[in-house]
Amino acid sequence: MAYNIVSVPNNGGAPEQSYKNLQAAGACVEKPFSEMFKFEVPSLMVGTLDSLMNLSDELGRTDQIVESVVRKIEKTHQELSLLTKRTDTALTVGGVPPTRYIQQFAWDYAKYPNRRPLKELVQLISGGVAAVDEELKQLGTGYAEKVASLSDAMRRKNGNLLVTDLNNILKPQDMSKVNVHDTDYLLTIFIAVPKVLEDSFVKEVKSGKLGEDIAGYGGPDWSRNGSDLGRAVNFGKDVDRRATSGSPIVPDTLRLVKEDDDSVLYVVTILKGQIEPGTVEGGQFVAGSTVDFVEEFVRACKEKRFVVRDFKYDPAQAGKSAMLMEQMQVEVEGMKTGLTRWCRTHYGEAFVAWMHIKVIRVFVESVLRYGLPVDFTAVLYKAIRNKEADLIQSLDNAYGKNDLDNDDDKENEEYHEFVLLTFEP
Repeated sequence: MAYNIVSVPNNGGAPEQSYKNLQAAGACVEKPFSEMFKFEVPSLMVGTLDSLMNLSDELGRTDQIVESVVRKIEKTHQELSLLTKRTDTALTVGGVPPTRYIQQFAWDYAKYPNRRPLKELVQLISGGVAAVDEELKQLGTGYAEKVASLSDAMRRKNGNLLVTDLNNILKPQDMSKVNVHDTDYLLTIFIAVPKVLEDSFVKEVKSGKLGEDIAGYGGPDWSRNGSDLGRAVNFGKDVDRRATSGSPIVPDTLRLVKEDDDSVLYVVTILKGQIEPGTVEGGQFVAGSTVDFVEEFVRACKEKRFVVRDFKYDPAQAGKSAMLMEQMQVEVEGMKTGLTRWCRTHYGEAFVAWMHIKVIRVFVESVLRYGLPVDFTAVLYKAIRNKEADLIQSLDNAYGKNDLDNDDDKENEEYHEFVLLTFEP
């Protein structure tokens, strides 16, 4: 639904006559191209010609920015309405539909004093809209993050063994199959495996291939001289623990814990790490560094697409997770309701600002076009569907059109002998 704000010079005549001429040009029985409404343009401060020309360029950009904020609020409200499946929450401007507000537009002198310099007035309007835009960004980001957290929690709750919270699905009878170790030297690890990789996983574990280069099993070689057995020979820096390497998995600790349609959950117990041999330097013993096997083992599993689950069994955690999920759902619903209410409140504020920017544009363009003293009449046309081109053509015929849209000057083909602003609310 297109609206056109049109202003024409009075040329010293009465505004009423200009109004009648505009009506005859496109909103009468002979030319029923639109509905026409009076459009109030208040007496604003003119300033200098240079300031008006500079402001004219700025107003076009400001118009686009303010409209973009209006559209953002509309889009956000529409998306929220679809989620709640409510159709009784249409956006309004001051309690009336936007089209009705446009057709009955009146300048808000209390909010936007017309005797302030135009540049200050534009800054006042754009500053208020910028604050609305920033608040919408913050609220929208907070809501999106909360929805994402809830979706992630739902995914973990309803997903397969690769992603779900294991405390929600593992029962005491499942855990009775498992000896869980978490000591200075041993750690039991839960590994989720896609079913298509189960045979490969079991084979790698039992053959010692999984993480086969992580643990160092090298040490003093007593096999060549039995008389040195147990004696401190070839210790310290002379020993290469990595000369013989293997998997940190403790043999015969593989157990199947749970399975679903897509995946299986196993446990294995691994060595947590090892201490490298110490050395004696300057008569002082220097302890060897500790090598962590856990991180390297997790990396080795990841390379094979086996998922190590960071999990500690807690029978009470399932109830805690359910309560947390319920709390998150309540929070999301609360934020959704609050954001919907915010959109309904601030949409009108942004829309009012948008219309006032358009009024200022009409005023500035009219003064630049028709000169001083200020003497023009503006109206609002609500074009009938598919009659927009007929309306503009009729106005061109009524007010004349410079023959500038020839092949040598295409950039001027949209020029009219009147001020025209077209927009769609």
